[in-house]
Amino acid sequence: MSQADVDRYHAAMHAMQSGVAAEMFRDPKPTEPKHLRVGVNSALLGSAAIGALLIEKGVITQDDYERAMADQAEREKAAYEERLGVHLH
Repeated sequence: MSQADVDRYHAAMHAMQSGVAAEMFRDPKPTEPKHLRVGVNSALLGSAAIGALLIEKGVITQDDYERAMADQAEREKAAYEERLGVHLH
């Protein structure tokens, strides 16, 4: 990653933090805690960027990406069911 891209990333992340802080001031409930929300947002944009780049380069198709997202969502769901099942039975 070039220094210009690093700088752009940091600037955008700082702006996102500022946006989350503004939302927290307006209505704090959906954004608590701030750093967790920024971390989630940055993970989401990173995933979207990687998917878009792979599709753009012809490495994968949109269908491949959407299938993988659904597969991963199902794995995450199963992991929650397993963890919560231990406490609910």
